[in-house]
Amino acid sequence: MSNTNVSVKPLFETFHSDKIQLKNRTVMAPMTRGFSPGGIPGEDVAAYYRRRAEGDVGLIITEGVGINHPSSVSGDSIPLFHGDALDGWAKVVKEVHEAGGKIAPQLWHVGMTRKPGELPNKEAAPIGPSGLTLDGVQVSEPLTVEEIEGLVQSYAQAAADAKRIGFDAIELHGAHGYLIDQFFYEHTNKRTDRYGGDLVGRTRFAVEVIEACRKAVGPDFPIIFRFSQWKMNDYQAKLAATSEELNQFLQPLSDAGVDIFHCSTRRFWEPEFEGSEMNLAGWTKKLTGKPAISVGSVGLDGTFTSFQAANTTSLDGLIEKLDQDEFDLIAIGRSLLQDPEWVKKVEEGRVNDLLPFDKDALTKLY
Repeated sequence: MSNTNVSVKPLFETFHSDKIQLKNRTVMAPMTRGFSPGGIPGEDVAAYYRRRAEGDVGLIITEGVGINHPSSVSGDSIPLFHGDALDGWAKVVKEVHEAGGKIAPQLWHVGMTRKPGELPNKEAAPIGPSGLTLDGVQVSEPLTVEEIEGLVQSYAQAAADAKRIGFDAIELHGAHGYLIDQFFYEHTNKRTDRYGGDLVGRTRFAVEVIEACRKAVGPDFPIIFRFSQWKMNDYQAKLAATSEELNQFLQPLSDAGVDIFHCSTRRFWEPEFEGSEMNLAGWTKKLTGKPAISVGSVGLDGTFTSFQAANTTSLDGLIEKLDQDEFDLIAIGRSLLQDPEWVKKVEEGRVNDLLPFDKDALTKLY
């Protein structure tokens, strides 16, 4: 069965902004794999990303990489982005560039989603704005202002290192209930100082991170910011219930120096607010005037709940949204995890050769 009945040309138009040019509108979505023993990506990880570049992905965003903080990740095989790990990432960049691709690291701190005693630093406590898990359980003390300022500088150092070793951009992970998002979310941020308060007040930590990263990389290096409404423990969660609230939330981030917003949704075709067919990326582009990346079950039916198996499906709805300029770029997750040549197959009209998603893809480094 054919997966598309319309021209895929909009997907393969070049993308030009004032800071980055891409050969098409496709982005590899960041996906944590856990194939970096000791936090250091090896040759197999470099080859994994190179294959996607060879498959004509416009921009690769890496899996989340831990900034230089003891509790930034949970697990000894999650890649880090400091110390010896930077040599490994420099090799990844080299491989991707040799294959004609572009790549950005996703700078990450997991915050309170880390459990006490987890590797790589068993003694490091989970941290968050108020020491609360996503379920509201008090696990640790609220961060001090001095600790927050140190975290801001850790993000800035990672940004500077990304530019130094040759990455084409950075992405800040502010979605899904991880550290930056825990500052955004009223259920995990109960602070009454400048890092808390109303929706705008709760953007303060992210604003300082963005501003520090901008200072570290200069005016011409692209900063992508990923955010979401949903959380890992609540797919119905909302930071902004209306477009007006979304505007209040986005403007401080935009003004701080975000170049591209990456708007994480579970299904790209779902409208964000009643009364409009636009999704979260569409609203973000409309409100900020900045380019936006959409994402969510591209090319697959069903949802990504528990990363169950999924069949291929038509790309018509995606192409129509791109053609209408609702958003600028589309991030592809499981489809690219399963098949490094997914983009090239679509470009060449081989849609009947696209592969359904198999859960085994999560445990293999294709």
